[in-house]
Amino acid sequence: TTPPAVPEVPAAPRPPRRALRAVARWTAAVLVFGGLGTGTALAITSAERGDVPGLATEDDGRWAYPKLSLPALPAGSPRPFSEANTAEIHHADLRELLLPAPAGSTPDKALDGGWVKQERFLAEYRAEDRDELAQLLTDTPPRHIAARGWTMPDGTRARIYLVRFNSTAFATHVRDELRIGVAMRWPLAGAVETEFDASWKSPRAVEGVSSYVLTEKAPHGNAHTRQAYSLAGDTLALIVHERPGEAGAARIPFQQTVILQNQLLG
Repeated sequence: TTPPAVPEVPAAPRPPRRALRAVARWTAAVLVFGGLGTGTALAITSAERGDVPGLATEDDGRWAYPKLSLPALPAGSPRPFSEANTAEIHHADLRELLLPAPAGSTPDKALDGGWVKQERFLAEYRAEDRDELAQLLTDTPPRHIAARGWTMPDGTRARIYLVRFNSTAFATHVRDELRIGVAMRWPLAGAVETEFDASWKSPRAVEGVSSYVLTEKAPHGNAHTRQAYSLAGDTLALIVHERPGEAGAARIPFQQTVILQNQLLG
């Protein structure tokens, strides 16, 4: 059967297949050629703060991520959104596409950047919904799930899951079944009431990657959660920032995390 549509998020037309452009105002991409037979690496660095509206101050709350680069590909393997890769498959090791932890963070030993079991991914959701979501992943099984997590000095706990499927169609089907919107079909545990982040602007998205960015509605409980789903070909990413207390998870580092992770997937 045809998966239900996502009413809150009209599907955007497929972007044209052109060479990957840098994210305007946020990041810049610089091609770095590797050795013969190893593919091409892509360095990713941050743009000047003053280039981004609202981020012009010297201390705007961004996290200090290390300089990023895409892993080299096996010889002859195209990048996911190149003209030669009509299936939009990621040929790089999924673990190498995970965003590294920023400076000053404490690594999550359970989410150390390696493979995780499906049960660990399901633990992000409410207990009463896990059986139904598990059935979806049984019917549309992932090939791999990689994850990384860390905690910042202000108490913000970050988690990123990359879920790769056997095809773009499978990843899209799971995205559609999640019914990402104001009323989530399967909300995250502790963040049942959500709303779209109005400050997230589509022009900031990486070509080929569709993002759905939400924040927990006020008043929240003992912690505030921001979350995003990003669909990139055969891979679906879940990005979560959760911070205890009244201050809530900060917007700028969360959007920074989403954009940088999207660049690695794109």
